[in-house]
Amino acid sequence: MSIPDEQIHSCATERAAQTVAEHQEPQELVFYAGWFCPFVQRTWICLEEKGLPYQYKEVNPYKKEKHFLDINPKGLVPAVEYKGRALYESLILCEFLEDAFPSNTHKMLPNDPSERAYARIWIDHIAKSCVSSFMRLVQFQEPDKQDAARDEFYAALRAFSSQVKGPYFFGDEFSMVDAAIASWIIRDHTIAEFRGYKREDVSKEWAAYAGMVEKRDSIVKTTSAKEHYTEIYGRYLRNEAQSEVAKAIRSGRGLP
Repeated sequence: MSIPDEQIHSCATERAAQTVAEHQEPQELVFYAGWFCPFVQRTWICLEEKGLPYQYKEVNPYKKEKHFLDINPKGLVPAVEYKGRALYESLILCEFLEDAFPSNTHKMLPNDPSERAYARIWIDHIAKSCVSSFMRLVQFQEPDKQDAARDEFYAALRAFSSQVKGPYFFGDEFSMVDAAIASWIIRDHTIAEFRGYKREDVSKEWAAYAGMVEKRDSIVKTTSAKEHYTEIYGRYLRNEAQSEVAKAIRSGRGLP
């Protein structure tokens, strides 16, 4: 019997499809992606924010080609190939784009060292608290566990949104902190429809922030049709997904 996730829609749609089409020419930086993956999207957002030249290559993570596995032994997206070296892990890639292109005028992290450290503190909070509780809320089947996960998710979002200066985390400038959480804002319609989540129930500050972030051009340009996300997350909602993230949630491990 085939793995359910193998039947995912094969390519980006709507505005994201146009972005993919615009990045098919060979470039020094090759971006290996999966249109559906929230971890991919956070790196993709940074690429678009910075306006860097890149070649987009779609990877089906359930039917990986040999070259991709040769350059990325973990076999996970996102990954980049740059100047003969392969790199991976979404947040590491976001920081790599800052370091590799120092002359780029759109900085995704503040120049001040203490502010950069502060950004990393909240990026870590997003990774360890927001994303993990989101995925537990999606995947847990028992109502009491869903309620606990929802409460945990709300608490993580309230802590985060209390630090937002507005309209974005650091004020007027969109930063890596915003890119780190944007993918899960785009996908929160799943938990709104099936898990009793409401942005307004978190806080008015969170609702305002999420509403602003989802309209950002770099996010619109990397987002596909909602129905295809719903199809993918249906497998998580039924706890049938076979991704490494889904396996980690089932086993109680940290996210890969």
